[in-house]
Amino acid sequence: MSGDLGVYLFAVVKADAELQLDKVKLAGEHRKPYTITYEDQAMVVADAPVQIYEPSRENLKAHQNMVAGLMNKTTVIPMSFGNVLQSKDDIQVLLKRLYSKFDDIFPRIENKIEVGLKIIGKKEWMTNQAGKQKDLAKMKESIQGSKKDITYYDKIRVGEAAQKFVKGIHFEFENEAFQPLAKIADAAKSNEVIGERMLLNASFLVDRSEEEEFDKKVNEIHEEWKDRADFKYSGPWPAYNFIDVKIKADDAS
Repeated sequence: MSGDLGVYLFAVVKADAELQLDKVKLAGEHRKPYTITYEDQAMVVADAPVQIYEPSRENLKAHQNMVAGLMNKTTVIPMSFGNVLQSKDDIQVLLKRLYSKFDDIFPRIENKIEVGLKIIGKKEWMTNQAGKQKDLAKMKESIQGSKKDITYYDKIRVGEAAQKFVKGIHFEFENEAFQPLAKIADAAKSNEVIGERMLLNASFLVDRSEEEEFDKKVNEIHEEWKDRADFKYSGPWPAYNFIDVKIKADDAS
């Protein structure tokens, strides 16, 4: 890793945005952010070492807080964590090469926020629901009541039946929660669920004018399902999940 100072990237904003940038602690030191402008766009950056940035709590928090602070003042195209280029000239080249892409993104995310919703089934409810599945219950009883040893294929049969049950609940939550919220949102993504009890893992891009209606719908769904599932509603965030900007090495050369 190098100790040479390069330029760390936080986000792209409109060049005429009125910003008051406070110092940010990055790579162990407080650093003063500033902007580098190309035409009507500007990259918010800070001088920082050219190195691989470990996703430590301190570094991640510094990046996220900076982007979140910018979002409160203007429309923001966030850069992913850990991007650092060698020089200000490299930033100019990057802005020039990606200008048309950024120009296309800005109107799509203007006055919009991203929120996340995870719904996790309560263990007791999930167990009770599984017990009501006749095919699954019969299969388990058959195997448990058998005098022969449980085979590998017996386990597969039970596993497949359990997977079918979980998929059924996921489908239910797609209809009961995701679709009604997606109708209010400007854009929506149903992301991969993690573990058997996570029933929904979604991201929504919401216009600020629809924020109150969206929150109301989330509350309605929560009231209906709160005894059966836990809700994790997060945000507002910049539109990370709705922007496809990947910086490659040759973009800045």
